[in-house]
Amino acid sequence: MIKNNDKLPVTTKCKLLSISRSTTYYKSVNRGINRMELEHKGLIDAIHMKYPFMGSRSIVDQLDIRGYKVNRKRVRRLMREMGITAIYPKPNTSRPGKRHRIYPYLLRNITIDHSNQVWAADITYIPMRKGFAYLVAIMDWYSRRVLSWRLSNSMEVDFCIDALNESIDRYGSPEIFNTDQGSQFTSEEFTDVLKEADIKISMDSRGRWMDNVFIERLWRSLKYEEVYLNAYETIFEARRRIADWIKFYNFDRRHQSLDRQTPDQVYFNKPKQTMATLITAERLHLTFTEICPNYGVHYSF
Repeated sequence: MIKNNDKLPVTTKCKLLSISRSTTYYKSVNRGINRMELEHKGLIDAIHMKYPFMGSRSIVDQLDIRGYKVNRKRVRRLMREMGITAIYPKPNTSRPGKRHRIYPYLLRNITIDHSNQVWAADITYIPMRKGFAYLVAIMDWYSRRVLSWRLSNSMEVDFCIDALNESIDRYGSPEIFNTDQGSQFTSEEFTDVLKEADIKISMDSRGRWMDNVFIERLWRSLKYEEVYLNAYETIFEARRRIADWIKFYNFDRRHQSLDRQTPDQVYFNKPKQTMATLITAERLHLTFTEICPNYGVHYSF
């Protein structure tokens, strides 16, 4: 931006641009991608999906079995960067944000029997060929439907807020929103959105390690059926393919726990005959409004 081939002093240029003089001497260093570290992260993610109860010591052993000599200190650091923690009864399910308020757990002894009663959110690590990304999803607990999701190359709270706003704009406000105590979900920026929408905030407390299982099952299915089968070159490609899989998950995939219905059927309380008609219409390239004008599904991810 600042060139030294004219007569105007550098101090004057910096003053005009409102930057410090020391900034002009900084030279960025392209450190490139540590491919070995990316490989380690991919292996740790795959081990965690297969054995979610394993901590850093067990993962070190699994890496050693696969021929990778990685010490526990590095494994713990990589797990922390990826947002991975073992699933088992423990005091804290995630690393809480410093100085942020921790909200009480509101789901004790509550029967969840209708859509938009309880929503939940979680973040997972998405490996790619030359990098990685983070995926956040917001799920309706009763129907297991993925209401919205976002992909980001950092763990900043912004992409979580975007997903939350999209869910509220499309489907209204749930009665309760439950998360773990991760720094993204305990941040004031995130909780303020919930408060403005008059949503009760619930956070997993001591001994509530099972509350993440529904979304963990989603992550497991997504990674084994889509992510691990495709080495994404770019975030754009990852976003496109994940969008296709989530459409399949919501609309076409039947769940045994939902009486062999799809999440869409349960969320919108649609009978199987209606869904069969819609699937037939889609194969005939007819629009939803031609067949069922009151069907309120949105698929523009």
